[in-house]
Amino acid sequence: MNTQYKRVYLSSPHMSGHEQKYIQQAFEQNWIAPLGPNVNAFEDTLAAYCGVKHAAALSSGTAALHLALIMLGLEADDEVLVSTFTFSATVNPIVYQGAKPVFIDSETDTWNMDPVLLEQALEERKASHVLHKVKAIIVVHLYGMPAKMDQIMELANRYGVPVIEDAAEALGSKYKGKPLGSFGKMSILSFNGNKIITTSGGGALLCNEEAYAIKARFLATQARDQAPHYQHSQIGYNYRMSNVLAGIGRGQMEVIDERVEKRIENFNFYKSGLAHIKALSFPELPNEQFFSNRWLSTSVIDSEQTGITYLQVQEALEQHNIETRPLWKPMHLQPIFKKYKAYLNNTSETLFATGICLPSGSNLSNDDRNRVLELIAQCFLK
Repeated sequence: MNTQYKRVYLSSPHMSGHEQKYIQQAFEQNWIAPLGPNVNAFEDTLAAYCGVKHAAALSSGTAALHLALIMLGLEADDEVLVSTFTFSATVNPIVYQGAKPVFIDSETDTWNMDPVLLEQALEERKASHVLHKVKAIIVVHLYGMPAKMDQIMELANRYGVPVIEDAAEALGSKYKGKPLGSFGKMSILSFNGNKIITTSGGGALLCNEEAYAIKARFLATQARDQAPHYQHSQIGYNYRMSNVLAGIGRGQMEVIDERVEKRIENFNFYKSGLAHIKALSFPELPNEQFFSNRWLSTSVIDSEQTGITYLQVQEALEQHNIETRPLWKPMHLQPIFKKYKAYLNNTSETLFATGICLPSGSNLSNDDRNRVLELIAQCFLK
C-alpha cells in the first residue's frame, strides 16, 4: 500500500452537524441510558419515514432480526427461507434459535431472492406436508436494490408464510413508490458505521402491529415483567439502543434524503465515467417501479473479455490506499452453512466471482472519486 495517498474508504460515517444538539440534550438531562426522549423521537421519525406505524430502536439490525424471528415463534428444527446472497448477519439469528436456514438464490434483474426458486421451495414443502415448519421468509434488499416484492408477497400470502424484510442496506429505497421496510410482517434496519445513516452501532425493527413493537421493546430490555421486584417469565435480551446513540440517529435522519441523493450521484458518476470500458457493467433498475438508494456502487467485470478480475482491480486500488471489496460470498458457500438446503441457479456464485463494491460514501470528494475512476480505467488500459 502506498501511504502517501489519503485513505479512501468504502463507506465511512458521515456526520451532518445536527447530531451534537441531541447528544448534548442527553448529557444535559442525564439520559445516558437505553431509553429516553431521543429513543422515542428516533422511533417516531423512522416509522414515519418508512411508512409504518411502529419502530423499535435496538442495538443492531441483527438484534432486530433475532427478535422478529422469536416473535414469529421460530424454534428448533423449524425452517426459514432466506436469501443466500447476503451478509451472515441475515442468517445467524435463524441458527441462534436452533432452526434451519433454507437458502434461495438470486435472480439477475435485482440480485435479490428469485421468486421462481422461492415458489419451488414452498411447493416442495407443501407437497411433503411440512409447510407448517416454515416460520418465515427473509428477503434481503441487497445494496439498496428492491427485491421483486409483488411476486414475493404473492407467494408468501398464497402459502401463508410471513415475510421479514432485511432492509439493512435499503433505508430510502422504494418499490412502486412505497418505502422498503413497509411490505413485510416485520422489517429490520441497520445503522452500522458503514450504512447510509449511522448511530455508530444500532438497528431498528419496523412493523404495523403494535403488539410486535411492544413485545420487541420488552424482550430487548431483558424481558422484565411488571412487578415491584425483578421478575422474569421468559428469556430476554440486552438489545435496546441507548438514548445517546439515538440522538446521533435523530441528527442523521435530518439529512437522509441528501445522503440518498449523494449515493445515487456516486453510482451515476462511476457508471457514466466508466461506460467506455465494455467489460464493466453496473446493475440497472429493472423499471420505473424500482428506486434504489444505491447504498454501495457495485460493478461486475467480464473477465473473459479482458482477463482482468475483480481481485486485480481491488489490489490495484489498495496500492493507492483505496478500499473496495468483493460482492457478498453466498451463504451456501460459507463453511458454517454448507450443510443446509439450498435452491440454486448459479446467479449468486457468478456475481461473487465477478463483482466489486466501489467507494460509495456520501462524504466522498470529487477528487477522491476521480482518483478511483482513473485507477480503474488504468487497470483495463493495461
